[in-house]
Amino acid sequence: MIPKAYSVGIYARLSKDDERSGESVSIENQKAILTQHVEAQTGWVLHKIYVDDGWSGTNFQRPSFQKMLADAKDGVINLIICKDLSRFGRNYIEVGQFTDYIFPTIGCRFVALNDSVDTIHNNNDIMPYKNLMNEFHSRDTSKKVRTILKARAESGKFMGSFAPYGFRKNPQDKHQLIIDDQTAPVVRRIFAMRCAGKGYYAIACALNEDGIIAPRAAWYAEHGGSSSTMGTGLWSSSAIKLLMQNEAYIGHMVQGKQGKVSFKTKKIVKKDPEDWIRVENTHEPIIDQATWDQVQRINARKHRPKAISNGSVNSFAGLLYCADCGSTMRYQSKKNIRKDGSVEYSALFLCGSYSRSGKSACTAHIIQEKALTQLVLEDIRRNAVLVALDEQAVIREIIRQKSSIEASDLALHRKELRHLTSRLAELDKLIQCLYEDRVKGTVPETVFHSLMEKYEQERLGKKERATLLEQKITESRQDWSNVTEWANIIKRHTNLESLNAETLLELIDRIEIGAATVENNQRICNITVYYRFVENVDLSMLKLEADYGQAG
Repeated sequence: MIPKAYSVGIYARLSKDDERSGESVSIENQKAILTQHVEAQTGWVLHKIYVDDGWSGTNFQRPSFQKMLADAKDGVINLIICKDLSRFGRNYIEVGQFTDYIFPTIGCRFVALNDSVDTIHNNNDIMPYKNLMNEFHSRDTSKKVRTILKARAESGKFMGSFAPYGFRKNPQDKHQLIIDDQTAPVVRRIFAMRCAGKGYYAIACALNEDGIIAPRAAWYAEHGGSSSTMGTGLWSSSAIKLLMQNEAYIGHMVQGKQGKVSFKTKKIVKKDPEDWIRVENTHEPIIDQATWDQVQRINARKHRPKAISNGSVNSFAGLLYCADCGSTMRYQSKKNIRKDGSVEYSALFLCGSYSRSGKSACTAHIIQEKALTQLVLEDIRRNAVLVALDEQAVIREIIRQKSSIEASDLALHRKELRHLTSRLAELDKLIQCLYEDRVKGTVPETVFHSLMEKYEQERLGKKERATLLEQKITESRQDWSNVTEWANIIKRHTNLESLNAETLLELIDRIEIGAATVENNQRICNITVYYRFVENVDLSMLKLEADYGQAG
């Protein structure tokens, strides 16, 4: 009987993990073994060697693998041979589909040499077990790799393929980020523009107009790449927004934000923030903490300064709220043409609920932009002058108004906490000695239980009280820190002459607009300014002004 003629396709594969296993699974070794076997067979003619180097066995979209399948379906080859089943693939269901259904259907013989698998012979009973073991191996390898990568990330090592824009990998340690002197100034400029009230789109446009290429294009321009890989090279609003969310710029490493569903698929899914790996102070920051905090506040507030037709900007965007219904205030601008032909622009704010639904929702709460600007300017200057006169007095009065603990009470709390801490230490020693006496037999069991219950009740009560005092003292320290920070900022604005978005964002969290009242035929608009760190300080400042008036 004349042996059937076979047009043979040799398949060789090596994954990155397999590279650690040595020469036995190298591509050249596979090719040599399989070529020698094909040449020794009668009627077998080698058509082509298909190689996938650096590809996982769980991924069946390998380029050469797909080309080999296409050739088999077209009849170009009718026998596929590989060193063992693990080289063909490591998913036992997928491998079984090929060997039990696809290959027999298209008339292609399959041979796994070292596993003694041949689809035209009845020696394939062991193949399902081999496939299953190969999948177990792949799953075990994947688990080990994930564990190693997680451990490195938890130690603060950078595990990304590309350093964040503004950084580069340390040539001596690819897991360490160092500042890139070429691109770091661009990052600082982006954050500065955001602090000045610029929107994502405006920042992107400014960078594009200045010819600064986007991160992806910048990387490929330095390391080499085609126009297709570099993209347009232009900044976008989304790129700006994403950059300002990266804590790498304040020296922190946040990794593990996404991962694969399983080792069998390449699908990437986002992880919950509580599952991220966050390590602080792993490298030199580009942005200081104060700038970062301010930008995050702006981003959270969705501050979008609105340009008016005359080129000016609504600096109050995102800061104004109706004092009665809590709705955001809506901005309206108007163009007035005077009799002499000159153009005058005016603007006002009104309650958003009223604007949408009328009087049934709320009243108008209308306030002219010029009037609002003047009122806010006066409030800022008044507070700045008082801080300049006696900063410590201002700080003490604001804390007195805001804190539930008076200064004298705080001193008593600290004294009480010291006594509690001392007594808790004594109780711990008493409990330890009581246990030792029980073991020695010098204390009767009934006495032990009675004393233990007494000590434990006292310990729990004092521990609870100590925790409460610690919390109050900590809050008081934070109050003092917040007020001091506010005082340091506002005292720079004693001679403030105009308002812009940058100043407002630096000083103010929100402004509430009250309904207008009429007094002596004059319309009065009431506003309440809530400053960063201290919220509203009107009561404190009124008392201080009264004190200064009496002293004068």
